[in-house]
Amino acid sequence: MKAKKIAALLLSMAMMTSMLVGCGAQGGAAPAADGGAAATDAGTADAGSADAAPGEVTEFTMFITMPGSEINDDNEIAQMIADKWGVKVKETWLTGQTASEATGTLIAGGEYPDFIDSDEMNLLIDADALVPLDDYIDQYPEFRDTWFTPEEWDKFRQPDGHIYWINPFGNTMGETKQTTHNDEAFWIQVRVLEWAGYPKIETMDEYFKLLEDYIAANPTMEDGTENMAYTILCEDWRYFCLENAGQFLAGYPNDGSVIVNKDTMTIEDYNTSEDTKLYLKKLNEEYQKGFVDPESFTQTYDEYIAKLSTGRVLGMVDQWWDFAYTVNDSFKQSGLDLKGCNYVPLGLTTKPGMENRWHTYDDTVNQASGIAITTDCKDPDKAFKFLVDCAMDQELHDLRFWGVKGVDYDVDADGLFYRTDEQRQNWADTTYQAAHRCQYSYFPQWNGTSRDGKNANKPEEQPSEFMNDMAAPLKACFDAYGHTTYPQFIGSVVETNGPWFPMYSYSNNFTTETPGGVAWAKMGECKHEWLPKVVMAKDFDKGWNDYMAAYSACKPEDFLGEMQEILDTFK
Repeated sequence: MKAKKIAALLLSMAMMTSMLVGCGAQGGAAPAADGGAAATDAGTADAGSADAAPGEVTEFTMFITMPGSEINDDNEIAQMIADKWGVKVKETWLTGQTASEATGTLIAGGEYPDFIDSDEMNLLIDADALVPLDDYIDQYPEFRDTWFTPEEWDKFRQPDGHIYWINPFGNTMGETKQTTHNDEAFWIQVRVLEWAGYPKIETMDEYFKLLEDYIAANPTMEDGTENMAYTILCEDWRYFCLENAGQFLAGYPNDGSVIVNKDTMTIEDYNTSEDTKLYLKKLNEEYQKGFVDPESFTQTYDEYIAKLSTGRVLGMVDQWWDFAYTVNDSFKQSGLDLKGCNYVPLGLTTKPGMENRWHTYDDTVNQASGIAITTDCKDPDKAFKFLVDCAMDQELHDLRFWGVKGVDYDVDADGLFYRTDEQRQNWADTTYQAAHRCQYSYFPQWNGTSRDGKNANKPEEQPSEFMNDMAAPLKACFDAYGHTTYPQFIGSVVETNGPWFPMYSYSNNFTTETPGGVAWAKMGECKHEWLPKVVMAKDFDKGWNDYMAAYSACKPEDFLGEMQEILDTFK
């Protein structure tokens, strides 16, 4: 499969490749943006940052194999960062290709951006495109000892013993301030719950019954737009929105590719489980009734996000990070948040009274991908130092996520950051984001409490800001259930996950060099083909049996055996 991915390059994408490359260009610093003197005054640069001298701003490039929005070349906060820390990053995002295709195009061209975060990191290692980071990590002991434990760093080591990338997400500084549920869930609009009198919903049967009842009573929105009960995202790797709910519905956490039975320390296959069969049968029933979007299996990610942004979709399964930031900003700009179109998560199971583990309370270290420095980068020392600055310099972190003091947020008499309604509206506006906001969102970042011991590192985790940013229908929903955070809607078991967690960080690095890797690739192809067929089948039992026959031919036991070998190392 890896060889095929490289061989199936779209060489006609050379123009795109030329846009992504270009490395370490040196240029003079432009004048500071208005308000530059009002940058945050909290924290000091642990990595020893200082104002960049004139002419010392390095312009790096970065490619991320995820959709995203580019900021303007003269973005104000990006320029403030350049003036202070001597680095400006031109980010380019995935457009019109899969992650495999885009990564393969770069490899075929033999030229790379300075930074890259790809879902196909192994392809880049095979192409000798990445710089080993071990020595750089050791140059910054505070970062090394703070960002990951020695055991966690070791998870990132590749077969040659080197570390090539750093996962930038999921680390908590100080006190945990979880307000959002960044993980997967069944999501439902608050207008549906309000209409039903804020009922308790525990099972997928109750969930779909509520969606059916709401559609029957409310076939359209106020403007005549037809409501849609449920849609599914299936494009490329995002088909997790369809395929892996069975593990959650059975009460297991997101190990992703397998279930880990902690009692017996054995690997189990959720693809063939009774809970997965019940889940697919329910989707099949809802599809036959007309409550599942018929475009589910052909829509692109952009079409899916556009559909959610209309406010007409009542529910779906997805990860918060995959839809919420874009869709919630859209709701705020269009006023749909005032109509109750915001989503809250539900931790559903197949049967009432079961425990659920949809929400993960621990930091999750996914070593399968992250931000890397390529061999085309002509100043890897400065590039790595900027990674450290992003993680360790509180002032820089505040600029990225809070913005400019006095412009994007204010500080009360107790030193707590807050935003006015106007500042919140600005921060959600796409034009303002392009011109002013610069999060460098795939560089290292912290959750939890900042170094001042008071404020959250991110506004969405600031308790007062979290509640004040809610539209009235969303706040009414929180109040009705007595909740103050999204995880409380889930109600997951609070527990510490095992040191192997998540197992998908191992399976995501499988290659076709082993029988298990071959099986893993075939299993993915099989599920992509067959799961939509099962959901749409006129005869579910026949569709399921045909799917199981095709799935069995992939030799999943080879994959499960290799995953068991990994799990056995933790016994």
